[in-house]
Amino acid sequence: MYLINIKSNKKGFLWMGSMILLLSIFVSACDFGYELPEANSIPDETPPSAAFGFAPSDADFLTINFTNLSGSSTDYLWDFGDGNSSTDKDPSNTYAEEGSYTVTLTASDKLGVTSIYSETIDVVEPEVNFTPVIMNPSFDIEGDDSYRDGWRNSDLGGVIQITSSPVHTPEKAAKLPSAGDRIGYQLITVLPDTDYSLSFYYTMKTSPVGTLTVSILGGHVTDPGAVAGATIASVDLTDQDDANTYVPGSVTFNTGDNTEIAIYFTNVDVESRIDTFEITEL
Repeated sequence: MYLINIKSNKKGFLWMGSMILLLSIFVSACDFGYELPEANSIPDETPPSAAFGFAPSDADFLTINFTNLSGSSTDYLWDFGDGNSSTDKDPSNTYAEEGSYTVTLTASDKLGVTSIYSETIDVVEPEVNFTPVIMNPSFDIEGDDSYRDGWRNSDLGGVIQITSSPVHTPEKAAKLPSAGDRIGYQLITVLPDTDYSLSFYYTMKTSPVGTLTVSILGGHVTDPGAVAGATIASVDLTDQDDANTYVPGSVTFNTGDNTEIAIYFTNVDVESRIDTFEITEL
């Protein structure tokens, strides 16, 4: 750009000028290797932190309920490790079978910052805390029929007698006369496919020679001819050294598919007494 100063005189115009060069400098922004922040943006001072807890459902152990413990996050993506996924905050997932699964939670905020947390969970059927109950195991609780309630099965034989001497503990015991026409029988609830030991104390007259048999039957039996086929385990007891001294006995067994078993005891030829039944899971 030029600036021209003009002066006039009487003879006309005399150009006297001086040129002033004005330099305009235009500065453009250059890329120095970073993006400038957007207008009104603020730094992500509290980025997401992904975390979760979990517990099986009370109704079905294959269903796992997840609790989201993430912080500073608004959006969630769950990978349950079995091909299923969810965007719920606190989801549940039902697995097809038992096993170990790696669950991954991706938590993010509205600025697009993410946090990832993974944990391997074991989906297994919980052990059932169950103890079988034998009713009146020491024959000391008097019911409607003289201490014998819960120990009768008239389809298989006559009901046991009750004796007060000798006994093991505390005051009464079951007695089978030598005729062998009475039986003790009680149906109890057990866990399937579980090992148990049934313990007891017994004594027998010193003569004549005979046998006291304690058996475990699979389920309820009402036909005497079906007893042998229903027997899971049994023990023949023959200690006749002292009629006044009780000795320990036991029978171990596995319940198989049964959820009920029957304690069944009988005798042959010799008067026998039995007391203090107890069942223990092995």
